[in-house]
Amino acid sequence: MKKVFLVVALVFTALLTQAQAQPVQPLGLTLEEVAYPYPVKYIQLTLQGESLKMAYMDVKPQNSNGKVVMLLHGKNFNGAYWEKTATDLSKHGYRVIIPDQIGFGKSSKPAHLQYSFPLLAQNTKVLLDSLAIRKAAVLGHSMGGMLAVRFTLMYPQLVEKLILENPIGLEDWRQKVPYQGVDAWYKSELKSNYEQIKKYQLENYYDGKWKPDYDRWVNLQAGWTLSPDYPRIAWNSALTYDMIFAEPVVYEFEQLKAPTLLIIGQRDRTALGKNLVDEQTRKTMGNYPELGKSAAKRIPQSALVELNNIGHLPHIEAYDQFITPLVSFLKK
Repeated sequence: MKKVFLVVALVFTALLTQAQAQPVQPLGLTLEEVAYPYPVKYIQLTLQGESLKMAYMDVKPQNSNGKVVMLLHGKNFNGAYWEKTATDLSKHGYRVIIPDQIGFGKSSKPAHLQYSFPLLAQNTKVLLDSLAIRKAAVLGHSMGGMLAVRFTLMYPQLVEKLILENPIGLEDWRQKVPYQGVDAWYKSELKSNYEQIKKYQLENYYDGKWKPDYDRWVNLQAGWTLSPDYPRIAWNSALTYDMIFAEPVVYEFEQLKAPTLLIIGQRDRTALGKNLVDEQTRKTMGNYPELGKSAAKRIPQSALVELNNIGHLPHIEAYDQFITPLVSFLKK
């Protein structure tokens, strides 16, 4: 009996220590407790036998210029981090559509779904169709950049302009990283916690320079790790990691027909699977100064904006340097 009480006491102490170390609260499966910057609406989708909801924001300008911009979020984020971008674009007359992809943010987290970029692109097309949008500029960040490329390749008649902000998938990691299945990704995700998430963002996004504005993006991820629904969230995350690894878009850049702007933070070294390779191989991965130039050469009608000493999140870390070339490109 004494051993049982000792174990309970140790577990309680560990949980108390963890709670004191992280200023976050548990968050629900679809971020029910989190207020987004604009009203959230939903469309209903039936995918692989599951009835799912896809969340989105539709930001309409006071003085419309008749143009639409769609913003696609990255792997570790949701549509809320586009708040400032959407606000400024709407001031310039653009209607702004901001989806949360299935498996992310306020959208459904399926129990069983075979993810693919064509599926996410198709879901996004259904959303635009439901809003009677026939033309749009598409901006994708990180994983959203991979999705933006796939969307543009699948629906070239819909995309007026393409903007890629530090997109991943500018290289094929399968050539260097040993394959690990969904189960391995899932096991890794289950170990995620506040300290790990903040450390990763500090080192990879912000070069060790933390600002209070960054806290919310850590807390959104970390809050999920404290949720009783986290295994479902972690499983969806593992499935999308597998999708990203298995479906590179780098070989199809020459097929892009829309005028394209690449905005590349030059300090970025993001690459999937770095922890699975040796030190020498790791140094060859995620070299964004080289990857950006290579992509710009291969994409027809492309322009490259290089942001010195900026990491993976230009629209958070260096907003003014990000929004100025974006608005200029959209107005051309």
